[in-house]
Amino acid sequence: MPQANNALAIWSKVTALPFGWWLFSQLVCFKAPYFGSISPRFVELRAGYCEVRLKKRRAVANHIGTVHAIAVCNLAEAAAGTMTEATVPATHRWIPKGMTVEYLKKAGTDLRAVAKLEPIPEFGSAADLPVPVSVTDVNGTEVFRAIITMHISPRRA
Repeated sequence: MPQANNALAIWSKVTALPFGWWLFSQLVCFKAPYFGSISPRFVELRAGYCEVRLKKRRAVANHIGTVHAIAVCNLAEAAAGTMTEATVPATHRWIPKGMTVEYLKKAGTDLRAVAKLEPIPEFGSAADLPVPVSVTDVNGTEVFRAIITMHISPRRA
């Protein structure tokens, strides 16, 4: 069995603590500083699944008072990247290769992004992995969806 990535081990350790979700979110933003611009809150993480929330506030708003399109893209990439990190074995590495997005409705509330892989593929030689992400508002209405293509390859020895 391939060695598991340590993202899930870190998640398990820190979320057992009070405000562990906050600490995990800070660690992700330290590793990938640009995600700090949206102040994501990681809610759930397991192999093949990641849920991240974004609070609607002035820092992520556009001129019409909704969540800015690029903030929503950042939220989707945070969910997809963290899910990929938790899913890909330590013998492999990944990098985002492309992103196709659909803006379905105005994002006028707090948001919830879910990246989900079903089924989780086998990881062998280098390949592209399309990761679907759905973003919903507080009413459960899908406001955005994306396919983020991750390039997965074996680590060099």
